[in-house]
Amino acid sequence: MYNSDKEAADALKLKYQDLKKEIGKVIVGQEEIIHQTLLAIFSQGHVLLVGVPGLAKTLLVNTIGKALGLSFSRIQFTPDLMPSDIIGTEILDESRHFKFIKGPVFAQVILADEINRTPPKTQAALLEAMQEKRITVAGQTHQLLEPFFVLATQNPIEQEGTYPLPEAQLDRFMFNLWLDYPAFEEEILVVKNTTSGTTQQVNPVMSEKEINYFQQLVRKVPVADNVYDYAVKLVGKTRPNTASAHEFSNKYISWGAGPRASQYLIIGAKANALFNGKYSPDIEDVKAVALPILRHRLVRNYTAEAEGISMEDIIRKLL
Repeated sequence: MYNSDKEAADALKLKYQDLKKEIGKVIVGQEEIIHQTLLAIFSQGHVLLVGVPGLAKTLLVNTIGKALGLSFSRIQFTPDLMPSDIIGTEILDESRHFKFIKGPVFAQVILADEINRTPPKTQAALLEAMQEKRITVAGQTHQLLEPFFVLATQNPIEQEGTYPLPEAQLDRFMFNLWLDYPAFEEEILVVKNTTSGTTQQVNPVMSEKEINYFQQLVRKVPVADNVYDYAVKLVGKTRPNTASAHEFSNKYISWGAGPRASQYLIIGAKANALFNGKYSPDIEDVKAVALPILRHRLVRNYTAEAEGISMEDIIRKLL
């Protein structure tokens, strides 16, 4: 496809800028969220998006899917949703043979809307698909489409009747992104754009083949030893009562991040470096992805909650 990895890296930077421009036709502001969602896609990770209703989470995922030229599927999680409603089910056809009808998980970009509204059994069905990139029904294994990206949303306000994801399952998500209210000027633009009757057409910037190619390219990016050291030491600092723990962790954290955090810090830093036109990540690239990677992997203790120390305060202190 490209003559050298250097040429491919330059091409990815340009493609990234084109993607941002295309997504920007529909999504006003939210540049950091768009940047990190694209980082996750090219790092072969998944995203958990937390934000109040009405902040265009669905629109964001749909637009990114269109700009990448990928098939999109939205699953609204409800308390009565069954695993078969996600992965598909077997039915008896006219000739008395069992036939597998594919569920909505057989798309390339999946929006799992309000994932904490459904019981653990159904959450687990999606999380298995995320991890294994395949599903098994009645002893038959079905491969999911590649690239495969899940963006799950959670509403932070209502906790009534919800099933919060356990820490072990939260760990499957590369990033935990917090979506904030738009700035005043951005909101004016949103209102103008959405109440005038004009619609913007989003055109695909890349093909499926190119996305798979660039995902492999990100993996091949060389990393200096001091960057590996920094990432692993940073994760080590989060583990209370261990030799490498930071005093802040001992005081405010009851549970630290596992090795998956170190892996994601490096792969995220590689993608961030390529997006910024660098051929190898440095410590700044690790710092750029640290907050959304560590945010959902640390568990604050009662002291932190009593003293009003937020997860962001803890991570910034460790950085």
